[in-house]
Amino acid sequence: MSRTTSGSLRDWLEDTFWERHANSKSGWSRVLIGPLFLVAVYRRDWRLFVVAVLAAVINPVAFARPDPEEDSWMTRAVRAERWWLDQGNRTVGLGWPNVLTALAVPASGYALYAAYTRQPVRATVSFALAMGCKFGWIEAISRKYDAANEA
Repeated sequence: MSRTTSGSLRDWLEDTFWERHANSKSGWSRVLIGPLFLVAVYRRDWRLFVVAVLAAVINPVAFARPDPEEDSWMTRAVRAERWWLDQGNRTVGLGWPNVLTALAVPASGYALYAAYTRQPVRATVSFALAMGCKFGWIEAISRKYDAANEA
């Protein structure tokens, strides 16, 4: 799903990033990086933390572009996120659906704090809340994306 670009290297890199990140394997494996961060912090394993950081950086371009007809939930979600941002929207704010991301940020921060203070139940619950907010945001913008494409 390449958009028209001016042909600059920056545009090409951005298109490549989004197109490869739209692979559902990229999206779902990225979901697993969050718990990896929590385990690294809980265990105070800084090598594992570096692995998690590298995984987060490399993940969006580590997979092949999905088939243009791919319609999995995660592929649709990444395409919707790109569309949302291209429309001039932000990801965090007090309006709907960005408030979900605004709620996910402190929940994620608390999950890391709870992992650091070795409170695994609190870390797990707050991380689950953060992911629920993230998935809710993705679903909300995906519906808007679908509606815009149907119009």
